[in-house]
Amino acid sequence: MPKSKRNKVVHMTQVSKKTREHKEHLLETIREAIPEYQHIFVFGIENMRNTHIQEVRKELRDDSRIFLGKTTLMVRALGRTPEEASAEGLHKLSKYMTGNVGLLLTNRDPAALQEYLSNVTAADFARAGAVAPRGFTIPAGHVYSTGGEVPAEHDVPMGHTLEPELRRLGVPTRMVKGKVVLGEEDGSGEGHVVCREGDVLEARQTRLLKLFSVCLSDFAIKVRAYWSASSGEVTVVDEDAAEEMEADS
Repeated sequence: MPKSKRNKVVHMTQVSKKTREHKEHLLETIREAIPEYQHIFVFGIENMRNTHIQEVRKELRDDSRIFLGKTTLMVRALGRTPEEASAEGLHKLSKYMTGNVGLLLTNRDPAALQEYLSNVTAADFARAGAVAPRGFTIPAGHVYSTGGEVPAEHDVPMGHTLEPELRRLGVPTRMVKGKVVLGEEDGSGEGHVVCREGDVLEARQTRLLKLFSVCLSDFAIKVRAYWSASSGEVTVVDEDAAEEMEADS
């Protein structure tokens, strides 16, 4: 008989149980990995992107491991008190585990690793909720693919098939002789402001920025502090972040 195409009931109790098991597995995996490495780094992530993180994992896979998960779970893995920690002084890292952070367990030299991580940056499209570091305005006249980000002679006209999408997103464009036009053809009149510096971006704005290939976000990894097994001490790397956490506490 053919398989039934009716919707199946999925009991939420089963889903929750699987999630708990996954969390506990991650907790134990971190704890088991700690004795194998000489240094444990706490790092913050700006504009998280899985593709960029995977590239870092690949680069460091020979002698390092990266863990990302719920912050409270990773704190439990490190230990919140000397009694809970599996190694001397490891609990001191816990206070740096706030916000969007990860753990990097490594046998690499700390200075060399920090230099590598400081150079891990990538421009990317902003997501809704991000703060715009600068403004972007589509100039009046014929609309080009980058919206004035490069000189017109080095750009190409915006495709006519995208004109309905622009109007749907609130840009008052129109078609004139097969070309997308904003305002007057000669470029007179005001352009369309997509965002201003400091705006908390909405989905409509991020969609427009992507249509015009405008990247306003930068993926970056910021080391906060690291622990060394040989000394049992924590070295603070990002003094500003440390001061902010002290003030919050």
